[in-house]
Amino acid sequence: MVLNYIWVGFFLVAMLVAIARCAFFGEYHVFEAIVASTFEKAESAVMDIALPLGGVMILWMGLMNIGEKAGAINLLSRIIGPFFSKLFPEIPKNHPVNGQLLMNFSANMLGLDNAATPLGLKAMESLQDLNKEKETASNAQIMFLALNTSGLTIIPITIMAQRAIMGSANPTDIFIPLLLSTYCSTITAIIFVGIKQKLNLLNKTVIGWLTGITVVIALIVCGFGSLEQEKMAQVSKIVSNCLLFSIIVIFILGALYKKVNVYDAFIEGAKNGFDTSVKVMPYLVGMLVGIGVFRASGAMDFIIDGLRFVFDFVLPDTTFVDALPTAFMKPLSGSGAKAMMLDTMAQYGADSFVGRLSCMFQGAADTTFYIIALYFGSVGIKRTRYAVTAGLVADLGGVIAAIMVAYLFFA
Repeated sequence: MVLNYIWVGFFLVAMLVAIARCAFFGEYHVFEAIVASTFEKAESAVMDIALPLGGVMILWMGLMNIGEKAGAINLLSRIIGPFFSKLFPEIPKNHPVNGQLLMNFSANMLGLDNAATPLGLKAMESLQDLNKEKETASNAQIMFLALNTSGLTIIPITIMAQRAIMGSANPTDIFIPLLLSTYCSTITAIIFVGIKQKLNLLNKTVIGWLTGITVVIALIVCGFGSLEQEKMAQVSKIVSNCLLFSIIVIFILGALYKKVNVYDAFIEGAKNGFDTSVKVMPYLVGMLVGIGVFRASGAMDFIIDGLRFVFDFVLPDTTFVDALPTAFMKPLSGSGAKAMMLDTMAQYGADSFVGRLSCMFQGAADTTFYIIALYFGSVGIKRTRYAVTAGLVADLGGVIAAIMVAYLFFA
């Protein structure tokens, strides 16, 4: 029901804003822009997202099936099981989905988006198998979505590359601040969902794992923080892709060891990947068209202007407001947020406070509505419960952290 209200709200708010623009400002072209956006986003959802995703889905669903038959996913499940059993108590001990979740989170942290999405869809499918109410999101599915929307990425290569293109003198100077911001977003997601689900997050297992993850992130910061942008990008790409290809080879070798017909296992999983990619198309078209209508109407500009007006009365420094368009666009559209980020850097400078903060907003969280539409749509979830709220709370945690860290590092 939540997605229903949000989707309808996009259109109704867009209509009200468009009428206001026509009546008070004489901007009669707004309706043309809105209608054009519906066709553009519908085409983009299929041609630019769903079809390319279909190929990647076919590949990775096939590889994941090989990994499952090789026993690699079960091995990962046993390793991560104690920690995940506290965050996902509905999942049986040593269930293969633990390994699938770990694969998805690892791919996201390494910035391997092409691999992370199909791995996540596979994990969502397994969580749906455990879900007793097939049209209602389970607790485990909500925690999984919240962690995904928090967007924890260790090395934001794409953002740093875009900063270099926009003329930054030191493109990597947002590396540590951004990592701190996105980590706060992830912790916010865990705490919020943990409280909603009455999980015991203060037990020694959770504290131990989170402490270990924090130490690993600190070591990565120490190791990469002093590198130049080109060197950091080179090392990151080598490590990430080497790890990814090593996993593929390990899956294949494990399957051969167990005398599995590797090619047949791949085809079996690949067929499931094709079915999933077709299934998500209507959900992607619906959500992206709604977001496009909302943007084209100018509603986002009115929200930003309103916030600027309010903050001017209550805060001594409102410089951060100029970067907020990126933060507000990120939950709605990744490409839209990227455009906002580039526009902000072009207007204020890549090395300005606002330019840096917009980059931090871009990397601090992920596209909440896209992720929820994609993942829940793939398994037919209609009642999302508080999943949207959890995702937006994680986004808010990342935004607040980004503002505080930016003032600490760059003000």
